[in-house]
Amino acid sequence: MWRTGRVLRLRLTATGEASLCSSKPANPSLSPSPQSNSSPRSQADKQRRRRQREDAILSNAHSTAEEEAVGWSEKQTMVYAAQTPPGTKKDARSPFPSSYCPQYVESSWYQWWEKEGFFRPEQHEELSHRVDQTFALCLPPPNVTGTLHLGHALTVAVEDALVRWRRMQGYRVLWVPGCDHAGIATQTVVERRLLRDRGKRRQDFTRKQFLREVWKWKEETGEEIYHQLRRLGASLDWSRACFTMDPAFSRAVTEAFVRLSDSGLIYRSEALVNWSCALGSAISDIEVDSKELSGRTMLSVPGYDEEVEFGSLLTFAYPLEGHDGEVAVSTTRPETMLGDVAIAVHPDDPRYQCVHGKQCRHPFTNRALPIITDAMVDMELGTGAVKVTPAHDHTDFLLSQRHSLPRVTVIGGDGTMTPPCGKWLEGVKRFDARQLIVDALVEKGLFRGKKTHPMTLPVCSRSGDIIEPLLKKQWFVRCDEMAEKAIQAVEDKQLEIIPHYHTKTWNNWLSNISDWCISRQLWWGHQIPAYQVVFPNATDKQEELWVWGQTEDDARHRAAVKYGVKPEDVTLTQDPDVLDTWFSSGLFPFAMLGWPEQTNDLQRFYPSSILETGSDLLFFWVARMVMLGTELTGQLPFKQVLLHSMVRDKHGRKMSKSLGNVIDPLDVIHGVSLERLQQKVKEGNLDPRERLVAMGAQSKDFPKGIPQCGTDALRFALCSHKMQGEDISLSISEVLSCRHFCNKMWQTLRFTLGVLGDNTTPVGTLEETSAVSSLDRWICSRLYSTVVECERALEAYELHAVTSALYSFWVHSLCDVYVEHMKPALVLPDTQVAPSILYHCVSTSLALLSPFMPFITEELWQRLPRAAAHSALCLQPYPRSAQLAHWHFPVEEKDFLLVQEVIRVARSLRAQCAMTKEKPAMWAVCSASQAQVLHRFGSAVWTLSRISNLHIYSPGAEPLPRVHSTPPPVGSLVGVVDHTCQLHLYIQC
Repeated sequence: MWRTGRVLRLRLTATGEASLCSSKPANPSLSPSPQSNSSPRSQADKQRRRRQREDAILSNAHSTAEEEAVGWSEKQTMVYAAQTPPGTKKDARSPFPSSYCPQYVESSWYQWWEKEGFFRPEQHEELSHRVDQTFALCLPPPNVTGTLHLGHALTVAVEDALVRWRRMQGYRVLWVPGCDHAGIATQTVVERRLLRDRGKRRQDFTRKQFLREVWKWKEETGEEIYHQLRRLGASLDWSRACFTMDPAFSRAVTEAFVRLSDSGLIYRSEALVNWSCALGSAISDIEVDSKELSGRTMLSVPGYDEEVEFGSLLTFAYPLEGHDGEVAVSTTRPETMLGDVAIAVHPDDPRYQCVHGKQCRHPFTNRALPIITDAMVDMELGTGAVKVTPAHDHTDFLLSQRHSLPRVTVIGGDGTMTPPCGKWLEGVKRFDARQLIVDALVEKGLFRGKKTHPMTLPVCSRSGDIIEPLLKKQWFVRCDEMAEKAIQAVEDKQLEIIPHYHTKTWNNWLSNISDWCISRQLWWGHQIPAYQVVFPNATDKQEELWVWGQTEDDARHRAAVKYGVKPEDVTLTQDPDVLDTWFSSGLFPFAMLGWPEQTNDLQRFYPSSILETGSDLLFFWVARMVMLGTELTGQLPFKQVLLHSMVRDKHGRKMSKSLGNVIDPLDVIHGVSLERLQQKVKEGNLDPRERLVAMGAQSKDFPKGIPQCGTDALRFALCSHKMQGEDISLSISEVLSCRHFCNKMWQTLRFTLGVLGDNTTPVGTLEETSAVSSLDRWICSRLYSTVVECERALEAYELHAVTSALYSFWVHSLCDVYVEHMKPALVLPDTQVAPSILYHCVSTSLALLSPFMPFITEELWQRLPRAAAHSALCLQPYPRSAQLAHWHFPVEEKDFLLVQEVIRVARSLRAQCAMTKEKPAMWAVCSASQAQVLHRFGSAVWTLSRISNLHIYSPGAEPLPRVHSTPPPVGSLVGVVDHTCQLHLYIQC
């Protein structure tokens, strides 16, 4: 009989996606009344549901992944005997395990690749498909101080995908690894270690002794980052790895300083710098964090037992000299008022017209303070009158230049008040002096009040100290002319920045660039190759005289020539400061290739093809590389700049140790317990309060730790995000989903090998294999279209589009349709073509996926027939659409969209009838053209819909098997597949 039921409407969208809805709700009580307003699900509700799904995935993952990890450890050693000697090829003839385990799959392959030299450009000569093109780039050198985080993992995943793709295309590829000496960070780490382990400070050592300790620490820990990079599968040329403190690299740094100084682009001057009192050094802009305060806030500051107040605006008065009245000024930093040298007002401010040209008297120093007018003054801020402290404020420094004002330093490099403040404040710490000054102003009757005030507080990212602008004599790089060249290079299309919307920011920043302070008051780093010159009988008041040179002898010769004296009469003292780490990093693209020597590598691989890095380094590193490379080599260091977004946690927060959301990629790869995560926090340098916050966040996000996901899953998950846009919010559940995809690939290959048998089933070559059935033609064409999309997206650096296309083909086309259809078909005769098609679909897909998932693709490809004894998938030709042109069947691809929707609705109808285990008959009432499609793909509809028979009713259609002239009974359960064409499905039950 035919069962009656409600009508199901399936609307087919333009993209081929369908939405299934009912004309009658399953539960009438849930039907909204005509007056009710159906509002869309709230954002909070969506996020809550998303968290629930992620928690479910994580919970399930721990119960399965942990069991697999334990079982697999035994399988590796006892059953499959995976005792591959380091550097030798894995035996692909060993029994094929029944389930996927990343620990098993990712063992041994990398050591073999590296030993065979597959990652070196010299391997290019061995490729039969080589082309005369070069692809070169450097890995942004991570700091030697620590371990990699997920931001580094994204960089590796993206760059390695591009590198492996080009290598498989036959390019001569060079990808250079390196490590940055990280001056401030490394010195800080070693100082803390010496204090903790031996109770000694840096000052207890000579400079030479301390540097010996740093090198010792580097030798002990420096290889950790390289180990992580290998575990991430990075196909780097390790024979060319360089460290920015290596002798050859150090010579390049010295050469760059000397050349730039000779050309007048490096000069010495007194100017305001970002000073960290805790470090006792100037720091770069990138090492300054801006902390936004909404108002009065108490903060911990290094060196202070009590919290310090910030975010308050204090007002006090300066009495007019020789007149009645006063001028009130406001400040958030009253400790600097001892350095005030003037008061500035806006020339158009009516409140101060009568005091122009007059002066006030400083209540503590008795210094005369002229009242000056300048349009820079904001009349709306505070009282409209501004205290001018040139030695401690960047805006005030500019005012002092315009009005020839003196500059009085009242805070020293150690953060204490200086002698010009008077005996009552000399040696007092700056924030302790703040309250003493306020109390003194109150006592003198000059304090006018305090109120809460929003402000931006500059904080040293290395020490947590509050940045103090200080006036220092330092070495600077003159940037304006080099910046103009960098802007012009982009405008002239010589340098491309991707995504292109960064170009506007590039132009704006470089158009307003200031000179770059490159002096750092450290011991670890490249000591500045500049020498102060002193002659016999020189007085203390002699003007500073400086020379520079490759060596001290070179500098002595230069001094003798410059000042017309004998070399033996010259006394030289080298500047004790070191160069900013970003200066040496800015030389990396050419110094890594042997510059200033004209090496073969420099001539062959410079300029690099591309520079890929995080968008946050566009100015601090990329712009400086462009400026220095153009100036020192006469060429741009690279042709393209590819910027990826920042990786955030699943809540969208920036990853920070204090938040407890910084994730080590190896913890995702191998898995880690909550106890070990929290132990890492305890071993870090967080203060007790931050440590509690971090551990609390870990307990909430990873109550059972992080399950083992594997390298391939992590890389695929990272590349699946659109990197050229918004920041990337990555959750562990996404990585686990990619691990499930790895298992799907594993099971697909097990099925494929079962179909092929013991190499008895003949497999034709790709060129020989021709599709016969409509479904064969469809899967072949789907593979062709997937290759076309991969070609397009890779050329555009849209890796997320590549991973989406490959996932869709493997899961939704190959597995859900073709493999499922093959299972019953294998018992039928005439299946000679299908195994060959399946083989080529799998082998081609593995090659397409290889740049993203190098380990599992190598493991699976090596088990396929025809994998050469000594070849590697990573050196095979990358699939090209031209090779698959004979597999392009656009009609079948288009027609199968209808078939897929028929199958989907048929399954829904079976579910509505509670017939999930039965195989009912099905009728399709459709047009003549639709009948043709369903006839051609009848076996697929029959098999995949899990029905016993398919009857097609189409008035006027030509006689075909399964096409009938008798319509099905009215009132049966019906699903409308195409509402426009009225294709109805009926299920008999």
